[in-house]
Amino acid sequence: MLRIDEVPNSEGFPDRCDVAVIGGGIIGVSTAYELARRGVSVVLLEKGIIGAEQSGRNWGWVRQQNRDLYELPLAMQSLKRWGELSDELGEDIGFRRSGILYASEQSADVAQWEAWLGKARALGFDSQLLSARELAARVPHSRAKWAGGVWSHSDGRAEPSRAAPAIARGAQRLGARVHQTCAVRGLDSSAGRISGVWTERGRIGASSVVLAGGAWSALFCRHHGIDLPAVNVIGTALRTAEAPAVIDGCFSGPNFAMRRRLDGGYTIAVPGYGRMEIAPQNLRHAVKFRQMFRSKLNKKLKFRIAQPFFGGPEGSADWRHDDISPFEVTRVLNPAPDAEWPTRALQNVATVFPELSGLRIAHAWAGAIDTMPDLVPVMSRVESNPGLVIASGFSGHGFGLGPGAGMLVSRIVTDDATGIETQPYRLTRFSDGTRLAKPEMM
Repeated sequence: MLRIDEVPNSEGFPDRCDVAVIGGGIIGVSTAYELARRGVSVVLLEKGIIGAEQSGRNWGWVRQQNRDLYELPLAMQSLKRWGELSDELGEDIGFRRSGILYASEQSADVAQWEAWLGKARALGFDSQLLSARELAARVPHSRAKWAGGVWSHSDGRAEPSRAAPAIARGAQRLGARVHQTCAVRGLDSSAGRISGVWTERGRIGASSVVLAGGAWSALFCRHHGIDLPAVNVIGTALRTAEAPAVIDGCFSGPNFAMRRRLDGGYTIAVPGYGRMEIAPQNLRHAVKFRQMFRSKLNKKLKFRIAQPFFGGPEGSADWRHDDISPFEVTRVLNPAPDAEWPTRALQNVATVFPELSGLRIAHAWAGAIDTMPDLVPVMSRVESNPGLVIASGFSGHGFGLGPGAGMLVSRIVTDDATGIETQPYRLTRFSDGTRLAKPEMM
């Protein structure tokens, strides 16, 4: 199990609040924090431990560069919040604006970055396209035949083990109630709208509910007849022991990505590669994912039959609110890492940075990434369930987007001006005939 900073449970147990937030990952805690900042009575409910699933298992990148253009305004808003949070919270969440560098040996990649940058500048974001010589000067320890790169000086990194717990504690100090090992079994409704949630400890009345359950959100939605077409992709990463400092921030190279950690090691992964476990939910949504399966992303996925086939976040959605739910059966989703990727990642790193040959793996792990057909998240009211807002499907981008998403979702809940366009994030794009863009995010 990964090491995650602790969050104390709030004392007592409430019978009512304005907003109940389901899920203690980076999206849920950020939403609860922003609501509490505005004086809203909020209860944050987590079936396991705050930040213990994908929010504590990601790479720790906090980026604007190479975002889907729909996501870029949200990423820019989120970077601003990342820069403010440590001072607001009074504790170090590990955020450092140390820049992100992408490098490639393929001229086609450089051309793609240049085309993206031209569009991004129109939205107010700028970064620096690098020639092969300029790139080599930035990474003098590297040994590669670079075609070029792109440098985003305003992007950064943070520590996943610290961030979500610190934001949750900040929400508590502002009056939010936080309850871990407290699964939400279902929604309660009256007079045609949401009136609360049923938890394993009893009912909590609430006029609004935010579902930020990550890998478990689609299962919860299916239980209530809501179609959230997400599938979970299992990604593997590793951290090394302390190692020479060949980079200071984040670096994306040929078939590897790495982040310098505060402990002097690196978090390393092979970008885009993972596995999809075949189960009822994934089969049900297969048609909506045909564009992704036809794209280059499909070549990076392995498929296997889920074990158990009818269990976990892709399993059966049939349970009673007065009985044990799947969320209590699995408090913390802890998938097994794919054995081949850590070894391959270190080999890829050593090819570019010979100084890092012989790195020792301190720990390898895997996480379940809730993934949408177009790789764009859902942050949306649910028309069939007034009072319910879904904030899920972040497709591996939730950590960096978390603080900005929390601000956006809090404004959706309270019917305030969002400041950015929310149409790309609506749930109905999957059912209203909208032609989804082919996922080409880098």
